[in-house]
Amino acid sequence: MKQAKVLFDFVLFALNLKVIFFRTVLLRLTGNPFFTDPDVSLNDAKIATDLLDNAIQASQDGGHTAISIMHDYDKSATLIFKNLAHYVERLSNGEETKILSSGFNMRKQPAMFNKEILAVTDGPHSGSAKLTALANPRAGSYYWKMCKGQLPEKESDWVFITVTTQSSYRIEGLDPGVYYYFTVAITTPEGLSDFCPAVKKLIN
Repeated sequence: MKQAKVLFDFVLFALNLKVIFFRTVLLRLTGNPFFTDPDVSLNDAKIATDLLDNAIQASQDGGHTAISIMHDYDKSATLIFKNLAHYVERLSNGEETKILSSGFNMRKQPAMFNKEILAVTDGPHSGSAKLTALANPRAGSYYWKMCKGQLPEKESDWVFITVTTQSSYRIEGLDPGVYYYFTVAITTPEGLSDFCPAVKKLIN
């Protein structure tokens, strides 16, 4: 069995969710006896998170400059937390308790999903689809993501859709006549599962 690993799912989160997630990690790492000397200072991580949060608020009027600044702060904050995630993974050495104590999500082997776990069917109208995962009684939430046209070469190229507490989700606003790929993961008390193998669907 493979060791538990830190999951870098946060790179796909919507920006508001990123801020919430980053603040949770900061809270869990502060004073954590397992991680006393992070590669990036928690103060720098907090400043980056605050700057991102402020930039998100400033971009609400839709101004191009404000939006560009927001994306710059997103890149900076995400890089800092990727470095923190690498640090946590290195020091945890595959121990689940240590990973979970950090606030980062965990990828645990074996995967909780198999190839039949996700079904994608036509939605009620053009440009929509219904995503249905096999319900898991231990699941606290379901993480959905997608890509358009072809499978991405990099994990970061997946588009994060949303997090739900239900095992199904209807997505709107897709391009008819185009292939999309969808995948899902679940959270349980042990952490976040692997994402299931992608399911391909031609949108009607």
